[in-house]
Amino acid sequence: MKKTGLVWMLLALMTAQVFGQARRSEQNHGERFEQLGTMLRSPNVYRTASGAPGHMYWQQKANYVIDVELNDDNQSVKGKETITYINNSPDQLTYLWVQLEENQRGPQSEAPLVAESSINSRMTLGTLQGILWENDEYGYKVLNVKDAQGNPLSVAVNKTMMRIDLPKPLKAGESFTFAVDWSFNITDRMSYISGRPGYEFFPEDGNYIYTMAEWFPRMAVYSDFEGWQNKQFLGRGEFALTFGDYEVKITVPADHMVGATGVLQNPEEVLSATELQRWNKAKQTFDNPVIIRTQAEAEKLEKGKSKDKKTWIFKAENVRDFAWTSSRKFIWDAMAVKQGGKDVMAMSYYAKEANPLWEQYSTRVVAHTIKSYSAHTFDYPYPTAISVEASNGMEYPMICFNYGRPDKDGTYSEAVKYGMISVIIHEVGHNFFPMIVNSDERQWTWMDEGLNTFMQFMAEQEWDRNYPSRRGPAHKIVPYMRSDKSMLEPIMTNSENIIQFGPNAYAKPATALNILRETVMGRELFDFAFREYARRWMFKHPTPEDLFRTMEDASAVDLDWFWRGWFYGTEPVDIAIQDVKWFKLDNRTPAQKKADQKAAFDLEESYVSKNYNKADVPQTVVEADPATRDFYNSYNPFTVSPEDEEEYKKFMASLSPKEKELLNSNMNFYEITFENVGGLVMPLIIEFQYADGTSDIEKIPAEIWKLNETQVTKVFPKKKEVVQFILDPMRETADIDESSNYWPRQYQPTRFELYKGRGGARGASTGDNPMKKAQSKKK
Repeated sequence: MKKTGLVWMLLALMTAQVFGQARRSEQNHGERFEQLGTMLRSPNVYRTASGAPGHMYWQQKANYVIDVELNDDNQSVKGKETITYINNSPDQLTYLWVQLEENQRGPQSEAPLVAESSINSRMTLGTLQGILWENDEYGYKVLNVKDAQGNPLSVAVNKTMMRIDLPKPLKAGESFTFAVDWSFNITDRMSYISGRPGYEFFPEDGNYIYTMAEWFPRMAVYSDFEGWQNKQFLGRGEFALTFGDYEVKITVPADHMVGATGVLQNPEEVLSATELQRWNKAKQTFDNPVIIRTQAEAEKLEKGKSKDKKTWIFKAENVRDFAWTSSRKFIWDAMAVKQGGKDVMAMSYYAKEANPLWEQYSTRVVAHTIKSYSAHTFDYPYPTAISVEASNGMEYPMICFNYGRPDKDGTYSEAVKYGMISVIIHEVGHNFFPMIVNSDERQWTWMDEGLNTFMQFMAEQEWDRNYPSRRGPAHKIVPYMRSDKSMLEPIMTNSENIIQFGPNAYAKPATALNILRETVMGRELFDFAFREYARRWMFKHPTPEDLFRTMEDASAVDLDWFWRGWFYGTEPVDIAIQDVKWFKLDNRTPAQKKADQKAAFDLEESYVSKNYNKADVPQTVVEADPATRDFYNSYNPFTVSPEDEEEYKKFMASLSPKEKELLNSNMNFYEITFENVGGLVMPLIIEFQYADGTSDIEKIPAEIWKLNETQVTKVFPKKKEVVQFILDPMRETADIDESSNYWPRQYQPTRFELYKGRGGARGASTGDNPMKKAQSKKK
């Protein structure tokens, strides 16, 4: 009875204006909080329901011994390799699949056939060449496949895939050794063919930089969840690769400098005495890079071309691929990094065109990346990490190709500087995802690009507090999330089917993970779970299910709603404050209540006609005729009666001390109605700004939407009077319409500017260059 009386005393003193009407769907309780269930692969003995490798987990292995020679006169390579394929699966195999990515650049490539094309009023030569695709000189030219005894093997080449039919079935636990001879012409990756590997020609000095990747026939992955991954390579979807050990001999002109995956085995044979001395010093230097081949030495080598040859030998263990670079133009610097009880060599290779930017930053960024990523996952296990300036951006085990070239006068814009640092962090970071945590990039680009972009964002912020990160913060994904539905696909989409590739495969998953870390789970829970995923799947082949399950298993946070919305859907976040009502507990005495009622009545009855009638109507009927009067003409409803006083005393006497305290607390109760306009459910983060100038923030979990996914109402008790409500004040949910996040509403003008646009090479200055202006003033 006492509680009923207290509820009865809860009366609204002020109600805010209603803004619009609630948008209701036919079914307010849909599927956003249903468990993923059958959308995920069923757990089994190979992959557990917790997201960890099962007790019978297996994966294949392929070991390579390769001899390759670079022809610097006609830009070609020829090589021979011996592959030992070890069948660790429980299955008997009758054939093997080998990847031939170089054929993607050849005449039989499907890439130009499946690419849309059109004719405009102005066409570049490169665009027309891409349409013509006259590439008869590219792709593998020699491809001989033999068994260990030298007998020819039956093969079938299907564009970028080659099937080797085995002489007899390869049983579980057995291995098969075969040899391949091959050659191809190297493509100009600065031309219309483009792509990740190839050469760049420098007409000023007549030299080349070679970035050799996807350069040898490589084993495809045979896995427990897919069998053979033999999807054709069309250029975008990257690689699914098998771990193994490599011994590679690379023969190049004697004046070339070579960098590669793995550890150089014969430095005494290929380095000069001075370079060897500097190299040994670099291995003991931890504070600053040691320049092993200087710019002056490289420039001297540029002026002549040696006819002699040298063979560089590298070994790498437990890697999924092998790449290398070669040029007489290279400057080389290196430094050691303490990591996980061992020393890792951070190194950079770059031409004079990249200085002074690269000498100052590249190797330091490599070292920082190793430290940052290791802190969030596992200790970097490889012995080296190399950054190569190649007007490119691509990753391989222990080596990556990056861009960021200053202008010819040595100046550069901030965009070039930070673009270079970002791409180095990103590509070096790929050593962790997918070089070690070895996901299938051909199927799920986001599992390496998205996770790596998220890690890149953290490393950037650890490099500089004011770092201008492009991807990671929630509000920076808003333009993509606001795109027309016809331009959107779920993150869980094959890379070849994505229209806006960068936002979908890189930015959105990175943003989602950042939101998980900062808003949904919190850093402590997220960091533990993410580290657990990385460590579980080091040197293994994870799938999306393994990530999703591990993140929940290690945190005790149900995230199915999050994966469903962010990774399987395209709905945006657009949550609006639809209405706010203000309530206060009615703790007035009868006299105060009657006075307030009288004031409200007088205000209600104070209208224009009544004021005019005081002059225009000299006497009313009731005033003139006593017979028209009764009890109510003399009754004053605003007078406090003895009964009112007695009822009030009884009510107050019935209250407990705690209830009296609440009644007299002068608390404010704000009933806020939120509308889910966009469809993607998210936590509610509300900032309350008070009349006294202070503020605070409350966070409501996303589960508040469980019973009604389109509209929810929540009451917030506050001791202070609120003058402004702000939803998502720190812009952490990627809300696409922030104008509805304020109550009362706030409207901001949208500004635009006029500019003159100009294009430029990747990584080169295209914007403002204050450094150039400052140097011009000094002259």
